[in-house]
Amino acid sequence: MGSPPLIFLKHNIIYLKVFIIFFLSHVPNGTNLCPNHSLATLKVQRPPRLNSTNIVSSLETLGLDGYFSFENNHHAAKDFGNMYHFLPSAVLHPKSVPDISNTIRHIYEMGSASELTVAARGHGHSTQGQAQAHQGVVINMESLQRLEMQVHIGKTPYVDVSGGELWINILHETLKHGLAPKSWTDYLHLTVGGTLSNAGISGQAFQHGPQISNVYQLEVVTGKGEVVTCSEKKNTDLFYGVLGGLGQFGIITRARISLGPAPKMVKWIRVLYSDFSTFTKDQEQLISSENSFDYIEGFIIINRTGLLNNWRSSFRPKDPAQANQFSSDGRTLYCLEVVKHFNPDDTKTVNQSIENLLSKLSYIPSTLFLSEVSYVEFLDRVHVSEKKLQAKGLWEIPHPWLNFFVPKSRISDFAEEIFGNILTDTSNGPILIYPVNQSKWNNKTSLVTPDEDVFYLVAFLTSAMPSSTGTDGLAHILNQNKRILDFCATAELGIKQYLPHYNTQEEWQAHFGPHWKVFVQRKSAYDPLAILAPGQRIYRKATRTS
Repeated sequence: MGSPPLIFLKHNIIYLKVFIIFFLSHVPNGTNLCPNHSLATLKVQRPPRLNSTNIVSSLETLGLDGYFSFENNHHAAKDFGNMYHFLPSAVLHPKSVPDISNTIRHIYEMGSASELTVAARGHGHSTQGQAQAHQGVVINMESLQRLEMQVHIGKTPYVDVSGGELWINILHETLKHGLAPKSWTDYLHLTVGGTLSNAGISGQAFQHGPQISNVYQLEVVTGKGEVVTCSEKKNTDLFYGVLGGLGQFGIITRARISLGPAPKMVKWIRVLYSDFSTFTKDQEQLISSENSFDYIEGFIIINRTGLLNNWRSSFRPKDPAQANQFSSDGRTLYCLEVVKHFNPDDTKTVNQSIENLLSKLSYIPSTLFLSEVSYVEFLDRVHVSEKKLQAKGLWEIPHPWLNFFVPKSRISDFAEEIFGNILTDTSNGPILIYPVNQSKWNNKTSLVTPDEDVFYLVAFLTSAMPSSTGTDGLAHILNQNKRILDFCATAELGIKQYLPHYNTQEEWQAHFGPHWKVFVQRKSAYDPLAILAPGQRIYRKATRTS
């Protein structure tokens, strides 16, 4: 959207006033593609903004299958991050997709007379308030779980699911047919719409790409309230825009997910390294091998002692005698975690394959730990830890997480500074690190990654203890995160944030880089009033004052 040609009008004040009025009359109710500016500054006479009473009355007039709640909505002002708390004016509990489209269309037609925005909330696992809407409307997407889940068995199997469905439920349903999605997240109690609006990453990404690379079709409600079915061949721009689009162009109400054969069991293996370069070399070798493991991740253990004595009850060392002699001595260690799928009747073949793969790696021999569990038990492993933490009251605490995509060419520079100088104390939470292949990621989506064939996911999944002023306190961890971000910027590592969080549009523009122009065009096309996903802080809805 261009600027008025003021250079030609500066000598004609009357004509300029006419032009502004004409221009505003052709802007759809106050389009705003910048969070720091609003057409309100022009002080043009417009209908007064609606107050909270009128907003409630207005929403109550909608004939819905579901319902709105206007009180006791504090749960919608809270998420897994537990750092941002923005109370909405209302929460929509939809029973159908028209409930969502009618609500958004109603707010869109209010135009700039209302400051109402809309946020889709899944299982509430955002960490920076991304699924919150201050004085707006939060849509409880889990209300749509009851919509029918359909598994299609054929040459190209898939499952059609609601955007509010949890991945754990999809797993159980598809397994009834011997099938399962190919790409996962580490935690399965997340909604489909939530992960597809970001990427959806786990240890299968090196082979199958993220979840957004394994979608055939979407049903989306745009910021105008339109219900649109889109795919690679139909409404293509919206399809790719919504995938990894941070909820900016539409709310995913239904998705068609690619499926593949599901194994019954997995061999789950962990080995340790004391040298970072050897650790990453082996990881990179594994993700480039044709017949590799089915899952490859890794994590970093900082200054832990007695590591192997309480490694994990479900794991056993290959050689107990050697394992008992190993001591971490407070060193930083690097753990490679891999999985091989198998069915009971091919155990011997799988064991031989594993032996062959491990023989090419340079891990510390006495630290080979393994476990044999069901496919479901492995995929749902984090939920076991969740229940233990909930029992101790340690789940609903602040989680100041920080996630990066780091180019392969700079991962050593990143590690040397971060793990050598910044993170010198025991980490208060897992630090994941593993490489993925760029070729498995669809570069047409809204997600941005480093421009290299291989890049690393590095995730600082820290937890802050309430009321603590020490190294496990929120203030200390946030300061540590800032030091990491400052170093990445100063060293020009070419990193990209995953689950990004910025406070200014300039930062967002730098994040998207050459993709920013397309991002802006899509916002203008599908959510011109900036109604959707205000918690991402990319755009601010424009309003006019009288």
